Amino acid sequence: MKVKLLAVLALASALTVAPVSAGIPFFGDKDETPTLAPMLEEVTPAVVNISVKGKREVRQRIPDMFRFFFGPNGPREQVQERPFQGLGSGVIIDADEGYVVTNNHVIDGASEILVTLKDGRQFDATVIGTDDRSDVALLKIKDGKDLTAIEIGNSAKLRVGDFVVAIGNPFGLGQTVTSGIVSALGRSGLGIEEIENFIQTDAAINSGNSGGALVTLDGKLIGINTAILGPNGGNIGIGFAIPADMMQSLVHQLIEFGEVRRGVLGVRGNDLTHEIAKALDLKANQGAFIAEVIPEGAAEKAGLQSGDVIVAVNGERIRTFADLGARVSTLGAGKELKLTVLRDGKERNFDVVLSADDQAVTATSLHPALDGLTLAPTDKGGLEVTEIAEGSLAERYGLRKNDVIIGVNRTPINSMSELRESLSNAGDVIALNIRRGNSQLYLVLRGG
Repeated sequence: MKVKLLAVLALASALTVAPVSAGIPFFGDKDETPTLAPMLEEVTPAVVNISVKGKREVRQRIPDMFRFFFGPNGPREQVQERPFQGLGSGVIIDADEGYVVTNNHVIDGASEILVTLKDGRQFDATVIGTDDRSDVALLKIKDGKDLTAIEIGNSAKLRVGDFVVAIGNPFGLGQTVTSGIVSALGRSGLGIEEIENFIQTDAAINSGNSGGALVTLDGKLIGINTAILGPNGGNIGIGFAIPADMMQSLVHQLIEFGEVRRGVLGVRGNDLTHEIAKALDLKANQGAFIAEVIPEGAAEKAGLQSGDVIVAVNGERIRTFADLGARVSTLGAGKELKLTVLRDGKERNFDVVLSADDQAVTATSLHPALDGLTLAPTDKGGLEVTEIAEGSLAERYGLRKNDVIIGVNRTPINSMSELRESLSNAGDVIALNIRRGNSQLYLVLRGG
């Protein structure tokens, strides 16, 4: 696509006008040049470099001319494992526990994760939990000492025009700092992630910055740098960060459950357009139009109706249906929120308790022997095998669909976090307690 550049000629006015410009941030003694250095000296030790190694499965279709050698029942594709390496950034949010937040795409599929601090120290890290729908991952540094955590700010209070600083590891060069402003808030519909509610900034973000910190001038974390809009991974002044408030909600769930237990509102709809507003005589231009309320869902129980327009969540205005989805889906099941709804020309407030999303979770990252399993919690306790890939290692070990994992080495299991913890402490040989129909059995897994 060709981009046309338009030259703008500014004509000087004969009138005397007071100049208007953004103030230069100043941190230092009275006689110093304006600088961000004192703030960065406090913050940058909390931003880490992340390097990963692993293997990825590569599938290649076998040409028709070679299928003769395999017979009529031979494979149609060739499967190979190829090693990969990757680089990214992360942010220490809890020094005592060694918790590091990064992007899921930075560590996805990695078998080895190495965290490098600003002072050069290196530590191995393990995955506590991930959420690929919002691209957030939580790591734990092994045997970390004398770590520095960053203070987390309130991203809901950000305004367009606020100064921000991006810190990360672009192109593997090492820790790098760039500055800019908040260009826009609540960016969604970009197709970058399934759940989007981005902070947009013109602070330079490049390949390798993923998972790094976006901070305010007082050194508080307000975003996790995630993506850019630009050719070949280069910066053109359009970068996106996950808001800190959204990140915190997800991280709390990952710490507590080892997974994100997403809340569900129970509505279907679309953006409030000018045509819809005109047809229904609505005095609003932005919001989430409810086309359908799911029976027995959280919205119906709270009193919402089809034709309502949600204009605010917890007092914060929303612009689109995707904006509503991003705010709701990062909150956990059972969380209460206040929705401001436009009905019959008047705004009304509804208190809603979000219901649970019964979405199953893949178990590949928990243990190599569980590769191919999809698990979901059950009302009777344990984790049910809802799907199992044909020919997978889990199937070869004897696991079947509808099996319920109820224990590991005699330790009861009722959640993904309990399964993750038990597997991490179990060693190389694992006795998996299974409920199959009305009977129980043990399967022995190896290769941890």
